[in-house]
Amino acid sequence: MEGFGERLRALRQESGIGQIQLAQELNVGKSIISLWEQDKCEPTLSKLVAMANYFSVSLDFLAGLED
Repeated sequence: MEGFGERLRALRQESGIGQIQLAQELNVGKSIISLWEQDKCEPTLSKLVAMANYFSVSLDFLAGLED
């Protein structure tokens, strides 16, 4: 089963953006994006909403509740 970090990495790569650009869009440090992608920590709800809006996906998709 694909985890949040894998989904985030895939969305970012499909969009053709790097960790630095995504970090700037979400107003976090690049290291936070890396930690999220490695499933070493989880984003806050407000950051999840920002990511869902940025990538035009649902929160359920980000959470792995739907494909």
